[in-house]
Amino acid sequence: MGRIMAIDYGARRTGIAVTDPLQIIATGLCTIPSEELIKFLKEYIGKETVDEIVIGLPLNLDNTATHGTALASAAAEKIRNQFPSIPVTELDERFTSKMARQAMVEMELSRSKRRDKKIIDEVAATILLQGYMNSKNP
Repeated sequence: MGRIMAIDYGARRTGIAVTDPLQIIATGLCTIPSEELIKFLKEYIGKETVDEIVIGLPLNLDNTATHGTALASAAAEKIRNQFPSIPVTELDERFTSKMARQAMVEMELSRSKRRDKKIIDEVAATILLQGYMNSKNP
């Protein structure tokens, strides 16, 4: 069994989270510049087995597209083209950044760490992945 990876794709930065090989626990992995995503995936998938990739799709409350929806969908399509054997699921990511900020407050991280967008993106990817895993195994 391989890992499930979640991607919180943004115009500048991309947060990445993965499960353990048994797909039980979601853990933040890193935040990378978005233009390096495919290179990062090639290196990571060369070392680890990835069974599925989940990419967050930013939507408004009324299910309409945001400025980031087309970017995330385009990234998902690039991933599908580069890794055709790995299923890519686009998943509603509404509120993940807000939930990430709240989780960071609850973890009692300092204000400076709570303002660090790299940490927020990684935590948001972890929340996205955990939510996906919860929906698969209620």
